Amino acid sequence: MADSFAFDLVAPERRLASFPAKSVQIPGAEGDFTALPDHMPLISSLRPGVVEAEGVDGTRAFVVIQGFAEITPEGVTIIAERAFPREEVGRAEIEALLKEAQEKAEACPPEEKDVAEKLVADIAHLLEMMV
Repeated sequence: MADSFAFDLVAPERRLASFPAKSVQIPGAEGDFTALPDHMPLISSLRPGVVEAEGVDGTRAFVVIQGFAEITPEGVTIIAERAFPREEVGRAEIEALLKEAQEKAEACPPEEKDVAEKLVADIAHLLEMMV
């Protein structure tokens, strides 16, 4: 088994991370999971949460709001709709994201209401975690 694997995290506006990692904790839509070197191939959608990547120089954390994670034996690539280094995002930013999600949920058609309300609940949970 390899000691590390490639970790990449990108958002539309920038690449946030690209370094060798020992493990990556991922907030998957179906539940949190940890990817390790030689992990079985997997693609997962993301829910709002915190990605923690343990690198050779320590652990780095990133807040992600939706997106996808592709896991292979050689690495993890996360493509997030929105992502921020944990140290750059505070309560006010998450509250703004929550308000935006609530407004979209109120305005969405009935057939999309469940998905929109789930996003609101996930961001509210993320806000609780950030305290």
